[in-house]
Amino acid sequence: MIEWWRERSRREQRLLLVMLGMIVLVLGWLLVIRPLSDALDDAERRHGEAVLALAQAEGRAEAARRLQGERSASAPLPIDGFLGRTTSEAGFAGVRIVGQGPARATMSLQAVRPQAFFAWLRQMERRGLVVDSLRARANNDRTLSVEASFRAGGTR
Repeated sequence: MIEWWRERSRREQRLLLVMLGMIVLVLGWLLVIRPLSDALDDAERRHGEAVLALAQAEGRAEAARRLQGERSASAPLPIDGFLGRTTSEAGFAGVRIVGQGPARATMSLQAVRPQAFFAWLRQMERRGLVVDSLRARANNDRTLSVEASFRAGGTR
């Protein structure tokens, strides 16, 4: 091998060294860098899937906690008195509440701001009331006219 090398001219020796260097670079890229890059891409893909699965699991857990909290909450009976107290605390004027036994009531409002009403409604659901029916119509002054029927959370 040494004798073969010595028979080559200086120019051929340099070209052969450049060729061997290129072969080492290509083999290094094919055998080391490319597999590491593929492994990194695969790890990033699996990480993304794991983050998505975690977010979905946390969302389901939060929904389950929320449902559990809603099921365990029960509105104070009679709910017509409870509705009257909470609507006056919320500042709703002109509320008409009709009790239909201790666990049911209907309510009507002639003019209420939508944001305030639906925030109050969300609080009532958290406190154990279930909305059986809701009818809301827009008034000319950017308020709503609302008729709603409620029941306590544990009753049918």
